[in-house]
Amino acid sequence: MQIYAIGDVHGQLDMLRGVHDLIERDGGAGAQVVHVGDLIDRGPDSAGVVRFLMEGQAAGRDWVVVKGNHDRALPNFLRDPHWVDPRAADRKPWTRRDVGAGAALASYGIEDAETRPMDEVHAEALAKVPADHARWLDGLPIWHLTPRALFVHAGIRPGVDLRAQVEDDLLWLRKPFLDDTSDHGVLVVHGHTPVKKIQHKGNRLDIDTGAAHGGPVSGVRLDEDGVWLLTDKGPKPVAPPKNA
Repeated sequence: MQIYAIGDVHGQLDMLRGVHDLIERDGGAGAQVVHVGDLIDRGPDSAGVVRFLMEGQAAGRDWVVVKGNHDRALPNFLRDPHWVDPRAADRKPWTRRDVGAGAALASYGIEDAETRPMDEVHAEALAKVPADHARWLDGLPIWHLTPRALFVHAGIRPGVDLRAQVEDDLLWLRKPFLDDTSDHGVLVVHGHTPVKKIQHKGNRLDIDTGAAHGGPVSGVRLDEDGVWLLTDKGPKPVAPPKNA
């Protein structure tokens, strides 16, 4: 069985479509594809990304989307514009942090969200952001487990049973997960921490190649022979270090 995964998107709809085209070329329209979150913020078309994925699922595509830390911001903002993510280092509301909220809201036709009064922006967002987009983002799962890999946005707390993992960790964690070399029982495929190229560490696979900051959206295939980066010139193997 093969399965595909796509890294952080951050509003880059054209890039996301391009990776889906590569996947369809490689594995057909019926391939299972897991997206590891951070669909919105920073890029030009967060609304388009959400719409594209919702429509694909509604059409019966085998697409799984797990929640990223950026993805939970919009539904929480709609509930309370003064909401502060409990794990954010910058203890400010979403539209006052440097995370690309303005770009996300602009894709819904709400301009200058980072500088206008929050309550004014909130009222406009309630009118312009489709309620089904907010419900869909809010309801995304925080992990997806398959026989081949565990897919999460940021990582897992080492040594903690999956059923006991908490959302804040799965959406935000870096240390101690990134430094841990132990066998997690299954390959953990994640994003959240941008890297210049996909990193296979043996026990984890980082597929966030920096779409939030000018890098590409990357897609991989996982099968019985290993991990493959999808490119216009065909799949290329991604191997862990020899000492991993």
